Amino acid sequence: MNLYKIDAFILRVLGHPQQGWIDLKEEKMSRIEYLYALTTAKAATRQITLIPGETTAIFLQQLADELSLDLDALTKAYKRHASYKEGNFVPDTYSIPNEIDEETLILHLLNESDKTMKEWAESHDIPYTKEKWLPIVTKASVIQKEASSLSDMPYVSSVIDNRIREGMRLQMDGTLNYGEYSHQKVTARRIRTDKTPYNTYKNKGLPLYPVCNVSREAIDAALHPKQTDYLYFVRGKDGEHVYSSYFSTHRQNIVNATK
Repeated sequence: MNLYKIDAFILRVLGHPQQGWIDLKEEKMSRIEYLYALTTAKAATRQITLIPGETTAIFLQQLADELSLDLDALTKAYKRHASYKEGNFVPDTYSIPNEIDEETLILHLLNESDKTMKEWAESHDIPYTKEKWLPIVTKASVIQKEASSLSDMPYVSSVIDNRIREGMRLQMDGTLNYGEYSHQKVTARRIRTDKTPYNTYKNKGLPLYPVCNVSREAIDAALHPKQTDYLYFVRGKDGEHVYSSYFSTHRQNIVNATK
């Protein structure tokens, strides 16, 4: 509905229009009733937060649980509309209407995320195409899973680049925390038996797809790695990563971390 000058005046008198999703209840109303409703209707929404590094499988389960929606319907809608297998959502806090169906919710989340990612790509002067953007999100997803902090991300990015340049497998546990395995500890048995493209102990290079949903910081780190010659890292006693360029040093760092 277009707003004319008189409408703008009426709105100033009545108050400010509400933001977000507004349930106007009535399907038919006069123009003055509509303008009044804009300023008084309450937004019947809930806040849903997707944390950086979470997988879509876990997020869809969260949506189903918190909004009392059907997980199967959410999953099917996601598969119908998502551009990639993983990494389509932008971690954020979303206001979701209480009365929303699975299809509409998925379309809304994908649309909002797509707009944000396009802005990210444009801020780096990168064409927002699958060919250009998907590899960046994939690398960012590995960084997101592996980094111990935001400041650690550019260093993990550096190790990824250096190992690929040297023809080494990434051998990063985080790539096996995909899908429903998001929060599971990666065991030696899991490394031996997982035959998916996510297993960077068996496959060279990055996985074919992102392993999780990524933050702006992870994207920035993927595009701007620290300039180092590091090839290895291990989590130290303080929770931060200890980096090294030689395997002999790396082995000693592992020993030190377990003392």
